[in-house]
Amino acid sequence: MSDKTSNAEGGARYQRLLLTGAGGGLGKVLRPRLAAFAATVRVSDLAAALAGAENTAPHEEVQPCDLADRAAVDALVAGCDAIVHLGGVSVERPFEEILEANIKGVFHIYEAARRHGVKRVIFASSNHVTGFYRQDQVIDSHDLRRPDGYYGLSKSYGEDMAQLYFDRYGIQTVSIRIGNSFPTAKDRRALACWLSYDDLTELLRCSLFTPQVGHTVVYGMSDNNGVWWNNRHAAHLGFVARDSSEPFRAAVEAQPLPAADDPVRLYQGGMFTVTGPFEPQ
Repeated sequence: MSDKTSNAEGGARYQRLLLTGAGGGLGKVLRPRLAAFAATVRVSDLAAALAGAENTAPHEEVQPCDLADRAAVDALVAGCDAIVHLGGVSVERPFEEILEANIKGVFHIYEAARRHGVKRVIFASSNHVTGFYRQDQVIDSHDLRRPDGYYGLSKSYGEDMAQLYFDRYGIQTVSIRIGNSFPTAKDRRALACWLSYDDLTELLRCSLFTPQVGHTVVYGMSDNNGVWWNNRHAAHLGFVARDSSEPFRAAVEAQPLPAADDPVRLYQGGMFTVTGPFEPQ
């Protein structure tokens, strides 16, 4: 049986889609939106993160899971047709914390996908994979990765995992280097890399249903002015952003201008480039 059916509007849908990191900021936003893409959405996070989430919708299955637990992740993926992998530590933290969720966790996700025949993964990578480029540079996904910390390093590792599992096992992945995805663009850095929730949802739709993606890396950004990233190597996804950070520009530019050598003004990764080191406790 195919892993996709048609929805009432005639579009493709998966039978069961897994969303990890469902208790996080973007996970909470995407939970109701993913109903358009699958008959059933299995939502997962650490039990504590899910405890504070909204009530379970009719289209959802809730299955708490620690990404560092290989057996639990294997059970989580069983029966799913595609994965939207948002789970993991989402800020710069000591390496030991990053290791468990972001490095072991992404390995467990891909191994489970291999074992259970999942052929499409959407991996929440990050702009921090290339955070040490300057803000006066424009780069694309073929440029050298320059992670700005352990978090960015873990996302770079995840992209390599995605490439390996495509080359060896045929699991197709779209790695989305998410920019600044919040309700508004709050500072100058965000003006360049802001990603609206609606544009993120559309990018997910394109990533889930474009027939052949291999391993595609795409920067997640809205149609902003003065962007740092060129998505020419992801044009086959057909993603067209509809929103822009321009409505927030006046309020942002009324803020004091950071010093010329301030990382938030100098580097694409902003403060991530100077967060740490983290001394052992």
